Amino acid sequence: MAEKGFDYAKVKDGSLYSENTLPPRSAHRFYASDSEFRNRTTGLSESLNGYWKFSYAKNYESAVRGFESLAYDCRGWDEIRVPASIQLEGYDRPMYTNIQYPWDGREAILPGEIPTIDNPVASYVKYFELPARMIGGPVFLSFGGVESAYAVWLNGTYVGYKTDSFTGAAFDVSDSVREGENKLAVQVFKWSAGSWLEDQDFFRLSGIFRDVTLYTVPKLHVDDIGIRASLADGYRSGEVRVRLEIRGAAEVSGTAEVVLSRKRLPVLSEIRPAEAVTEFRIPIEKPRLWSAEKPNLYELTVVLRDETGEIIEIVPERVGFRRFELSGGIMKLNGKRIVFNGVNRHELSATNGRSVTEAEMVEDIVLMKRLNVNAVRTCHYPNQARIYELCDEYGLYVIDEANIESHGLWFAYATGQIPEETVLPGDRPEALGVVLNRAKAMYERDKNRPSILIWSLGNESFGGVNFYEMSKYFHEVDPTRLVHYEGVAWDPRYPDMTDMISRMYVPAAEIEAYLKENRGKPYLSCEYAHAMGNSSGALGKYIELTEREPLYQGGFIWDFADQALWKKDRYGNATLGWGGDFDDFPTDFNFCANGLIAADRKLTPKTQEVKFQYQPFKIRVDEKAIVIENKSLFSDSGDFDCVLTLEKEGRILLSSKLKTAVGPGASESYLTGLPEGLAAGEYVVTVSLRLRKATRWAEKGYEVAFGQAAFRVGEPSVPFAPDAETVRRFAPVLARAVPDFRKAAVPPEKRAFEVIDGTMNIGVRGLSFEALFSKNHGGLVSYRYGGKELLKGIVRPNFWRAPTDNDRGNRMPERYAQWKIASLYASHRDAEDPAGDLEPRLTIEADAAVIRYLYRLPTRPAACVEVEYRVFGEGTIETTLTYEPVPELGDMPEFGMIFKLDADLDRVSWYGNGPAETYRDRKAGAKLGLYSNRVVENLAAYTIPGETGNKTDVRYAAVMRPNGEGLIFSSETFDGMEFSALPYSPHELENAGHDFELPPVHYTYVRAALGQMGVGGDDSWGARTHPEYLLDAGAPMRFRFRFHGIERASALWT
Repeated sequence: MAEKGFDYAKVKDGSLYSENTLPPRSAHRFYASDSEFRNRTTGLSESLNGYWKFSYAKNYESAVRGFESLAYDCRGWDEIRVPASIQLEGYDRPMYTNIQYPWDGREAILPGEIPTIDNPVASYVKYFELPARMIGGPVFLSFGGVESAYAVWLNGTYVGYKTDSFTGAAFDVSDSVREGENKLAVQVFKWSAGSWLEDQDFFRLSGIFRDVTLYTVPKLHVDDIGIRASLADGYRSGEVRVRLEIRGAAEVSGTAEVVLSRKRLPVLSEIRPAEAVTEFRIPIEKPRLWSAEKPNLYELTVVLRDETGEIIEIVPERVGFRRFELSGGIMKLNGKRIVFNGVNRHELSATNGRSVTEAEMVEDIVLMKRLNVNAVRTCHYPNQARIYELCDEYGLYVIDEANIESHGLWFAYATGQIPEETVLPGDRPEALGVVLNRAKAMYERDKNRPSILIWSLGNESFGGVNFYEMSKYFHEVDPTRLVHYEGVAWDPRYPDMTDMISRMYVPAAEIEAYLKENRGKPYLSCEYAHAMGNSSGALGKYIELTEREPLYQGGFIWDFADQALWKKDRYGNATLGWGGDFDDFPTDFNFCANGLIAADRKLTPKTQEVKFQYQPFKIRVDEKAIVIENKSLFSDSGDFDCVLTLEKEGRILLSSKLKTAVGPGASESYLTGLPEGLAAGEYVVTVSLRLRKATRWAEKGYEVAFGQAAFRVGEPSVPFAPDAETVRRFAPVLARAVPDFRKAAVPPEKRAFEVIDGTMNIGVRGLSFEALFSKNHGGLVSYRYGGKELLKGIVRPNFWRAPTDNDRGNRMPERYAQWKIASLYASHRDAEDPAGDLEPRLTIEADAAVIRYLYRLPTRPAACVEVEYRVFGEGTIETTLTYEPVPELGDMPEFGMIFKLDADLDRVSWYGNGPAETYRDRKAGAKLGLYSNRVVENLAAYTIPGETGNKTDVRYAAVMRPNGEGLIFSSETFDGMEFSALPYSPHELENAGHDFELPPVHYTYVRAALGQMGVGGDDSWGARTHPEYLLDAGAPMRFRFRFHGIERASALWT
């Protein structure tokens, strides 16, 4: 029986899900005629999106009373856009929290209560004219999503109430709508009883954020359609079962026809009398199967006709034939073991908040496909219905997750602050109906989407019998999909509620150890590889585990995109903001920024590694042979162009196509066919699999997978330097520098040098350069080449990097703080006694002047490093940093030297890994090659400035002015060095909380290093860099490199 009135007590009622809503149904479109269907236009519905009248109140007590009445004129109110969150329209403020409930510390409440002091109420009014076509017919009102609860009135009559922000609802308003002008009133409550179940790690917003639609239906109407496409054993035949719930079948004698088509060509059709429930079973032979690799879809069209044969309604749908099952304890798709190379994705736009547009959905899906992502988890709520259709079309596997998370309550229980019976939904009887309704709303709306393989019960909400009942519901209504819930790891009383083991942020080694003892279910990492800031290190460990352990079937990186919203800074400039930037407290600050891509959808360097680790082909290469291992399930390597490229120091010597035919799951070897008699040098052979033709998500020639190897012929000269032909093609400025860089090519007149041993300085002068070493200030203070000064500060040892989010999470700054102090205050002086100051030692050799500094490090216990400069007559300075480890100090973040240059030296070129930044635990996805960019481009788009821009395995690099003047740096060995050129020092980066807090650019800082610790990434709140990616301080450390000036050149950078 319909409720007749609204009482605010309903907002506090934790057992109330909705009032007067229609039963949840499939999300399908319908058209009243063939012409409407062909044109994809309809007169059956009217969008109520647009500008609505609006009134904001801080809480219910201050909200306008009686505004829903026809007598209350709201035309003078302010206006607000619908759909939109009110916090993005100038009311209230966006608020980000992770675990904690947003009212924590503001109001002391428990389930059964809601905030009363700060609980914004949004009152909306829409005046509209009833379309002529709807007059006299049934009229319905639908809301796609409203956060978090809302009451609806039409023309002063109470229509109904709904919680659950992320599933829609429809109301029958036939009795309250009228011809002419109508007044629709909606009151939205930011916090409701349902908010206890919506404690996701996201921005807290409110308002009508999805579409509002008024619609009618014809005299015969498909209320609900259920489609189940099944496959017989062997996958050579199948069947489509269609179940229609038809409104009006008792009053109208009509027919229902189902037509199955492929690319608009009919395959099969069947006609039956239209009944209240009409079912079809249509067999099909040799169906084209659906998968993320090959998203084959059939069109299924339902046509309703009346007794005269006139078309009354057409309903178009899509069908994908696939079988997803547990077989032998393994998850399989169409008979093949599946590996989920997935991401978690919040439905949030930096511009539009929750009101994500279709164009933004497509942008995300295209980026996922280009990064070799094959699966997405809709964390932690059902997304808009359209995105599931797009996943069907583009090919992505989906975990569809119910809108349930009570992390704050679970945390309070886990830390002993509340008893277990307080946790929601837990075992609480009043919560059962609510969570089952949330599950049913998701299932009924999304049940026809082939991309959905798994239903998820929710996220981080402990356990209990209510989750078990949800699981039973999904298993009963849908035998074609599996059920997931990670909370079983914390409450194991109902192990059968999940079909797979799912745990978060467990290191790969621990997963492997667990599966050695527990073989009953497959294992899925529903969240792993926390991608906060400069992260994603050691990702390959998880991928390797999927290759050797059948029960480990992949996971979903947390997460796809940073959660951040555009705002204006104090000077009116647009900037991205996160927790705390909106004066939103309590908050968890930038913990919402965990994306592989930035909130504005710019790629971060992490994606280079993810794309490689997720690639569907594993390609191993050396100078003789290529091994291609096909990890895909249904694609052949022959579907792609295989291109082999041979390069010498960045210069392409040959490029050819190879014919390959490696079937799914197979591995084949091929000869490289490289020419004999290659000249001495280092060569790189790259094998690339590229799209043979354009797809919906990438252009022809787009690289899907690659493998690369470097090899050497003969005994190339060391120190490493590029050959003149290579760099002439790359950057003419380097070609001028190279002859001076090879000692054998230096003429005698350029080898001569002069040493001036002064009172306070040691000078070394050659034909084209001058170097000045300060005895008083302790280091190389000046280097002039071609008469131009290139240094702006003393060259110093460096042991520090600006902490990353992972570093801060695992307390690296506290643990390694002595190395920051050492970097800032290493000195040749004696801190206690000036008589103990150490002057540099000068030695003059036949071909070089050698100046050595011993630096005391202000550590406890004390330590020292030595820096040796060996200055050659042509201007090359060979620099050696040595350290005898002090065991108590352990390892360090970085071991190298830092140069402070003029900011005019703003171009950088390097021969090493690229094109994106790399680290010792995140470089598998890089290619060894010759690259160039501007110094400022090496600042990655991480939310909080920190370590960035590093390059590994660098053989040589140059930093230059636009006219070509600058410095070239060279590694001692072919293994290369680590190198970066940035507009800020590590300490400037560390001091900034936002990019706009960084100072104006005055300098370019170059760091040449033996190495730095990896960035880590198992999680961002404690997991440390894996030991093998730390610097080895267990033995003497030595780093040697060379640098040299570059004269002005022409035809340079643009």
